[in-house]
Amino acid sequence: MARVELYVSVDVEADGPIPGPYSMLSFGMAVCGTFDGTEFTASDPSERTFYAELKPIGDDFDPKALEVSGLDRGRLVREGRDPAEAMDAAAAWVRTVAGGALPVLVAYPLAYDWMWLYWYWMRFTSRSPFGHSRHLDIKSLYAAKAGAMVAQSTKRQMPAALLPDRPHTHNALDDALEQAELFQNLFRWGG
Repeated sequence: MARVELYVSVDVEADGPIPGPYSMLSFGMAVCGTFDGTEFTASDPSERTFYAELKPIGDDFDPKALEVSGLDRGRLVREGRDPAEAMDAAAAWVRTVAGGALPVLVAYPLAYDWMWLYWYWMRFTSRSPFGHSRHLDIKSLYAAKAGAMVAQSTKRQMPAALLPDRPHTHNALDDALEQAELFQNLFRWGG
């Protein structure tokens, strides 16, 4: 018998396009709900959240990427959390909120957020609380349910009833909450 899955919406803000040469500056996580194979039970995503701002791991950065998030890289150099400590704390949070459920990471778009988080967990803790493959792309979920091409599966092209009420602010926690609401709407949507 399959275990219950717990869906966790995540969002990342970084100072460049890829981890390693560039740094993840912040990430947010919010619990979306659970699925037992038959029934999806939504959670208020604002009730169980995690947010961290991290010290940059190198000197390289793209000024345009910083403009998107609005984060002050100089402040993060001085005040950001140590990446190893933050990733340990995030993994512990995931294990706590999951309890006996199997945590699944959800994001829009998944490739970007997963790339950063997985790289950071492997680099700083050697283990991801989501394993190497427990993740779900919200954009792909929409494309499959809508019978739409991936290129035509942007938020601008989704039915208004699916779109979240929360704004997209480029604050990692705000955006994780927004994506959690979109995921809940899509999961319940018949297509």
